[in-house]
Amino acid sequence: MLILAAILAIFVYGIIAAMFGTIIPALAKKFLLSDTQAGFIFTAQALGMTIASISVGPLIDNKGKKPALLLGLGLVAAALYGLANASGDEMTVIFAVVLGVGGGIIVTGANALVSDINPEKRTSVMNGLNLFFGLGGMVTPLLASNLLSGDPVKLAYFAAVLTTVTLGVHFATKMPAPTGERGFKAGEMGALLSQPVLYLLAAFLFLYVGAEVSVWNWLAKHLIAIGVSESSALNILGTGFALGILIGRVFVARVLMDIPAPAVTLGAAVLMAITTYAMLQTNDPTMAGVAVFCAGLAMAPVFPTTLAMVGDAFPRATATAMGIVITCGWIGLLVMSPIIGSVASSSGLRTALLILPGASVLMILINLVMRPMLKKKAA
Repeated sequence: MLILAAILAIFVYGIIAAMFGTIIPALAKKFLLSDTQAGFIFTAQALGMTIASISVGPLIDNKGKKPALLLGLGLVAAALYGLANASGDEMTVIFAVVLGVGGGIIVTGANALVSDINPEKRTSVMNGLNLFFGLGGMVTPLLASNLLSGDPVKLAYFAAVLTTVTLGVHFATKMPAPTGERGFKAGEMGALLSQPVLYLLAAFLFLYVGAEVSVWNWLAKHLIAIGVSESSALNILGTGFALGILIGRVFVARVLMDIPAPAVTLGAAVLMAITTYAMLQTNDPTMAGVAVFCAGLAMAPVFPTTLAMVGDAFPRATATAMGIVITCGWIGLLVMSPIIGSVASSSGLRTALLILPGASVLMILINLVMRPMLKKKAA
């Protein structure tokens, strides 16, 4: 039941991660949204995630994962039911903030839960279970395109019902209570914040999350702008990017048993730089789909592997450290979304999305700097 609860939570998070990127073309037509206004919706969700992530770590460390996950799932369900009935872009922005708060709680709580299932194989376990994030991200655009005719209302109701079911499973699942040995203590915050490796891990995730979620949010709109049909664009997002993440996590869970996490994330950052640049250089749907799939493969290990490195580096106050690092990830999205929207309005979305390979190059540099620190922590 514990593994099932973790899988469902991560699956739900995958669905909501792809939600706005899937429905934004329809919302743009319905509410006459510009790229800048669409960017505000993505920013609102990122703001909610940022607020949640920075505040939920101490709650998890001291009160346990179950209360946090119940709260997060409840907020997500409420936000999705609200989105299904939103009558304008202002209401959509409000519900995007609530969805972000709930999603931020879920991703921190679920990964903290997964992190404790098998500490000896933390990196492989986290990648293995996080493949369900890719599955959720794949289901959302494929369902919208092939069964729901791109209807955002039907998609929001589907996600809301699934989240409600997941909430029931979590309510019925017995989860370990905090022991107090790894809990957060206010007096330890200074020691936690004095560790340079925390800031490097946070900066790494800042760039990664901004890049990954920008693909979820903007890829379909970019493909439509270069002449790909809306249905094909959503299928590329689902069978390309999301499937790449899913398959990549299946593969890398085994790889991480033999190759150190810092080496895997370095290789992933190099491949991200290549593939995100390549996917912006073609107008052919087939070639774009191949490049997007490869970008998903490249990105697959980064998020769960980075969080596993946080868990290894900070055996005490683990959820608090994860919350700080994840928060910086959402701040990355908070920063990138309005930049992309603004640049897209003046210079085109293709030009704006060049921020993705640029962020990947910076990730390479950060990884090289923090590798000696992570080896020292492991020793």
